[in-house]
Formats: sequence, C-alpha cells, structure tokens
Amino acid sequence: MRADYETAGTAGDGRAGGTGVQAAAGSSAKAATGDARNGIRQDPAGPARDGAVWTEAARAGAAGGKIVAEGLTFDDVLIIPAASEVLPRDVDVSTRLTRQLRIRIPLVSAAMDTVTEARLAIALAREGGIGIIHKNMPPEQQAAEVDKVKRSEHGVIVDPFYLSPQHRVRDALQLMARYHISGVPIVDGDGVLVGIITNRDVRFEENLDRPIAEVMTREGLVTAPEGTTLARAKEIMRQHKIEKLPLVDGAGRLRGLITIKDIEKAIRYPNAAKDDKGRLMVGAAVGVGPAGLERADALVEAGVDVLVVDSAHGHSRNVLETVRALKRRHPGVPVIAGNVVTAEGTRALIEAGADAVKVGVGPGSICTTRVVTGAGYPQLSAILDCSREADKYDVPVIADGGIKYSGDIVKALAAGASSVMIGSLFAGTEEAPGELEIYQGRSFKVYRGMGSLGAMKQGGADRYFQEGEAKFVPEGVEGRVPYRGPLSETVFQLVGGLRAGMGYAGAPDIESLRRNARFVRITAASLVESHPHDVTVTKEPPNYWLGRV
Repeated sequence: MRADYETAGTAGDGRAGGTGVQAAAGSSAKAATGDARNGIRQDPAGPARDGAVWTEAARAGAAGGKIVAEGLTFDDVLIIPAASEVLPRDVDVSTRLTRQLRIRIPLVSAAMDTVTEARLAIALAREGGIGIIHKNMPPEQQAAEVDKVKRSEHGVIVDPFYLSPQHRVRDALQLMARYHISGVPIVDGDGVLVGIITNRDVRFEENLDRPIAEVMTREGLVTAPEGTTLARAKEIMRQHKIEKLPLVDGAGRLRGLITIKDIEKAIRYPNAAKDDKGRLMVGAAVGVGPAGLERADALVEAGVDVLVVDSAHGHSRNVLETVRALKRRHPGVPVIAGNVVTAEGTRALIEAGADAVKVGVGPGSICTTRVVTGAGYPQLSAILDCSREADKYDVPVIADGGIKYSGDIVKALAAGASSVMIGSLFAGTEEAPGELEIYQGRSFKVYRGMGSLGAMKQGGADRYFQEGEAKFVPEGVEGRVPYRGPLSETVFQLVGGLRAGMGYAGAPDIESLRRNARFVRITAASLVESHPHDVTVTKEPPNYWLGRV
C-alpha cells in the first residue's frame, strides 16, 4: 500500500512509500491545504478523488457534486529523481500480470486487429512480455492463433503429434505442412513408440498412399526416458547427430518429445515468458455474454494462459456478469477485465473475480471516445485511483493506452500500474498484422482503433455495446504509423528507457517504483522544455519520434 505524501505548500514531509504529485510553483494546487493522498490535494470543502489535484473550479463545483477533480495525464508530470544505489542494467523489470502470472518485462500488446496475432505474440513472449490475440475473427480462428503460439516453442513437448503405422505418407506430409514441423513419431495401438518419420524419409517418395510403416525410421531409433533434462537431451542429440528425441516410459510408450530447435530457442531467448510446460505464454480477448463464453471455451481448449474480457466500459452489468461466469466456468484460468477509470469500477471487477484490472477510457492515439461521448478520465489520474483501490485486494493493474514514449511507461508504473498495454508503438513493427504502405517515400503500417468503423464492421462492435446495429457510431479512427522494423528493436528501446527511469528513481524493482516514486506537476512551458527545442533535428533516434510534442 502506498503511503501519503505531502505536496509543496503544505505542512509535513514525504513519507517512505509515497507516490505523490508535487505541484509546480504557481499552480492552482498551492492554495490547497491538508493531507495529499497519492498526489491529491485535499480540499477544505470536501474530499478529493485520488489521482487528481483540486482547482478553484473544482472547489466551486464540489458543493454541487458535479466537478469533482482536475485530472492529470503523463505529459502533466515528471518523476522526481531520487537517491539511487542501483544501475539501470541491474534493475529487475519482471512484474505481475495477474494475481497468478508473472512476466519478465511489463509490456502487454493490445488486443487489436492491426496489432496482435500469433506472429507478434510469439515475438513479444520471446522478449519476456505477453501478447493478447484480438477477437475480430471467428472463435476457431482465434483458438488456432493461440495454438500457434503455444506450439511455437516447448521445453519438452508433452503432447506431441503422432501417427500410426497404418497412416499414409500423405497424412504425414499434411500434418508436417500444417504445423510446420519436420518429423512425426509413430506409435502402435497401445501408444508404444515404433518409429519416426521425418522429411528425409519422404523427400523422394512418389507414392503418397504408401503406408508409413514402409518408409519410417525404426532401426536404431534413439530415445530417452521421460524426465530427461534439456541439457542431457542436447548431449544425446549431439552424440547421435539427431534433431528429435522422443521420450518414453518404462513400457516404451511415447511420453514427450524434445527438438533441437526448441533447445536453440531456449538459448537464444533466455528471458522468454513461458508457462510451466516451457511453452510461450499468450492471452486472448473475449466479448461479453454467451458468445464470449463459448469463445472462451475454445481458447481454453487451445491452451490460452489468460482471458481478457474486452470492453470499452468495464464498469457495466454485462462485463461483471461475464467475469463471474468465466471464473465459474474456467476457475483455473486467470481473467483480466476492463476497462475502468475509477476506484468504484475497479472494486466491482475485483469483487466479480477479476485477477487483474485494465485501466483506461479514451487515452489511445486512435481513440475518439472522449470527444464522441464526452466520457473518460485522464490516464495518470485513472491509474492512481484504480491502483490504490486494487492494492487493497492485492490485484495488479494494467495501464491501457496513452503510451507514446518509454518515459510514459515509467510514469504509469510509478503511478501504480504493474504493466502497460501498448498498441501504436507495436502496430508499426514487422510482426504486426497491419498492411505495409509506402507514403511519400516512407514506410508505414496500417493502424486502426477497435472502435473505428472498419473494425466495428469486422466484428468489434460488441466492445462498444453496438452489436446487431444497422449503423455504427464509431469511437476510433483508422490511420497509419511509421514502420519500426522488428519488434525486438522496439522492445529493447522501451525496456532500456524503463531501466534508465528506474535508475533515476532509485528503484531496484517495479514494486519499489510503484511504492516510492514521486511526481512533480509541470507547466506547458516545462513540457516544451522536456522535448528537444531550439534545434533542428537532423537524425531521428530510435526511441524518439518527431511530431509527437
């Protein structure tokens, strides 16, 4: 639990564990008196909301109960540098995703149809984060995307594909082509391993209806007992010059499979986010109601690690009922629910069973919810409010939207989030599913909000409670973002900025950043000063994009 912090102009001093917003000199917050909780200046006329600063207008409106606070977003504050005993390279950037799950870096990709499908989810999980597969596709296709991620890497494949000796060569070729594998174990009716068929066995085979028993490798078949470690498996493969090692029990029954490719990937991606079976972690979005529950069934069957109830307004009856139903239906699968921006909404989702709460209404670069509906809440204040409430239940908060630079990630975590969900910064990567376009000689990728007209027509309308409508009222736009190359390069810059920010804050880990970081509220002139100024930038660095001030 983060303790109180006295802002400038009040009696008292900052206490350990405080996350406060210190008002810049001359700001309206100087007139406030009393305690400040998580950056709230307490107003004499009544209690203030967490995460906001009282102004004269707020004070005047408090009596009528209409204007409750002034909200802040990332560009309104800076983290105050603190005494530090840690170097950026030594900080721990692992964090909680849900009550049950941890990830190696606090980055989650958005469940958007121009951001996250299997290819990006695989790339992000290899870096230590997690991707959330979007739901603008049929349930069976979404489940197939999840399956691609789960089968892309294994420590030990505990449920390998297999065929019988009676199958045809054609069957083996189809299976290998469908799942991009180079060999299949062959077992008899009792599950006993009797051979293996690989690309080398069928490369020159012209009769595709020939039984596998006639072409498979059965002599000199090398196996290992179940429980064999990857290190031991690598040594066996090296000795026998093989690429696949079946694992068998005492009776010779197939119990698993280890491949040299999986061993090489484990070495190449040591920080990958993996489940207890050594497979990459992945999440998937579901909607509300019966259709959402049926979709969840298919996703759980495919091995999804976490379900995300995807709604623009999480503090609503349908979302709460869906969360309760999912926890009854799949009690062993963590559920992330959102989006909310208030303590009340956070509490409601947690009491319904949510294992993590997603925060944000309208901060995304492609979102028009705030101007179309007039509803929303500045993102930094929303994180402060929601995380303070979630901390009472020991439930993590995910900051969804508004991230423009790596510094915004640091601010979101310092405000109380445990991880951040990113859309636009990942939409421009090579692995994102958006189409590549050339405009005025530069490369871009298509990026659209799930509330845009195109996304709603394709199936995203239920997120905005408009399914079944003949016409839509969009809450997002369609556009393009600069092409950024491989996702790994973007992640490197984002995590590097996070590490540096934690060093400035003196935080050895993310939990320390959440507890101890303090903010100073800045003016518009300070924001200009924060960016490059009085210079013509001639070469754009990889972690700063012009035109975003």
